[in-house]
Amino acid sequence: MTTTTPIAGRATAVAARASDLSKVYGQGETQVVALDRVSVDFRQAELTAIMGPSGSGKSTLMHCVAGLDSFSSGSVRIGDTELGSLKDKQLTKLRRDKIGFIFQAFNLLPTLTALENITLPMDIAGRKADKEWLNSVIGMVGLADRLSHRPTQLSGGQQQRVAVARALASKPEIIFGDEPTGNLDSRSGAEVLGFLRNSVRELGQTVVMVTHDPVAAAYADRVVFLADGRIVDEVYGPTADSVLDRMKQFDAKGRTS
Repeated sequence: MTTTTPIAGRATAVAARASDLSKVYGQGETQVVALDRVSVDFRQAELTAIMGPSGSGKSTLMHCVAGLDSFSSGSVRIGDTELGSLKDKQLTKLRRDKIGFIFQAFNLLPTLTALENITLPMDIAGRKADKEWLNSVIGMVGLADRLSHRPTQLSGGQQQRVAVARALASKPEIIFGDEPTGNLDSRSGAEVLGFLRNSVRELGQTVVMVTHDPVAAAYADRVVFLADGRIVDEVYGPTADSVLDRMKQFDAKGRTS
């Protein structure tokens, strides 16, 4: 595995950590190893992209680390909290209080306004939003004049901005994005990626993003590459060209294996 040098001055504290993480589906001849003893840290105030061929385990890794899926062995920590030791209610509370999610399908409630969708997780938790922080997030994603609109009155790019603002509004320790620009055109996708990068640079947020797009990965501070359920490479300061070249190597190996 080839690893470039981390960016100078970057925070080294760990927001999330997977240690010897395995995820196995089925048994016997039908057994599929989705994750094979994966160990990886996601550092605070850093945007990490997870990439790999189809079936490499990238979405499974994100779902396990985010507490959305169980794992077969190993451990996962969000901050100082070990996920494997939590009961269902504790895990639900941790996801609600410490983790933000951005999904490809937006996952907005159609009967709520943009503002109501943004504050929904905090409303469910019975917590009041920090007005200064909320206004800062809304300003960053450019939604100040769309807060009273419902999702059907917004473009796809605007809906994803609402999803980004919702993930940021509760000040989570870490945000996970599963192909967050997959349903967007290139311009809207670039805007959303810019917002995520700015949330890291300006707000100190931690973001982990699964993507298949080299252009999207180029917005990250670091790209982690998976193949066959294992981490096989890690690159800091990626460019679209360097990521594309690495992915072509995966494709070539797949054709010759």
